[in-house]
Amino acid sequence: MIHNSKPELSVALATYNEERILTECLSSIKSIADEIVVVDGSSQDKTVEIARSFGAKVIVEDNKPIFHINKQIAIDECRGDWILQLDADEIVTPELAREIEKIVKASDNRSLMADNQPVAFYIKRKKMFLGRFIKKGGQYPDPVIRLFKKGKAFLPCKSVHEQMQVNGETGWLKEPMLHLPTPSFSVYITKDNRYSTLTANEFYDKNLALNAQSFLTYVFVKPFLTFFSLFIRHRGFEDGFPGFVFALFSGLHYVSAYVKYWEMKNTKNKDIEKDWK
Repeated sequence: MIHNSKPELSVALATYNEERILTECLSSIKSIADEIVVVDGSSQDKTVEIARSFGAKVIVEDNKPIFHINKQIAIDECRGDWILQLDADEIVTPELAREIEKIVKASDNRSLMADNQPVAFYIKRKKMFLGRFIKKGGQYPDPVIRLFKKGKAFLPCKSVHEQMQVNGETGWLKEPMLHLPTPSFSVYITKDNRYSTLTANEFYDKNLALNAQSFLTYVFVKPFLTFFSLFIRHRGFEDGFPGFVFALFSGLHYVSAYVKYWEMKNTKNKDIEKDWK
């Protein structure tokens, strides 16, 4: 439901080559969205065409390595009193859609809202990995700020690991969304290749010393501690083989990042853009 009048709820997305999942994402919010704003990073597939078929306002930008920049552009372009910021691989369930709609409607009726009304809400996410939703390994509830009043939340746009910053009270929604980031292990490896490049770039910006200490830290210690935390401490073993693989490769992320950083420093080649084209 796209309205031309002042919208109550805007949905903001940043996309890049998302034709695989974008239709499912936008279909899940079309009944509650008064406005859809998509900032696309010059996709090479049908992402823009799909977004426009849902009545979205589409803005085409470069595909920036710090992809939160395009997310923030989308947020800034929204006109709604409330903003639901989504990734293309996130699906709003009918139950969550009704909960969001109730909050948006209630905010228009101050008599139904407490004085300390939250200006932003955490939403839990159920993550799909290797064909199943993983419940352990620190992957659930995996809360993220996704629903907020316009002007009350923003992304600093300095790191791929950053979280939404909120000016005001926060609350929690009861219903989770579905998170479908990797339809196959090959896609997971491709995405982690990009993330490890960004981590390597952070090492570069910090001028991390290449010595025995950093070598042991990022090639042995952090990978082991990450695996132990996800698989043992947070009981990832209860998710079976997918839980093992997720914990293992979460640790190996640091090995990949360190090797890329070593390459940057020793070959004088700091071209982090290549993984995003």
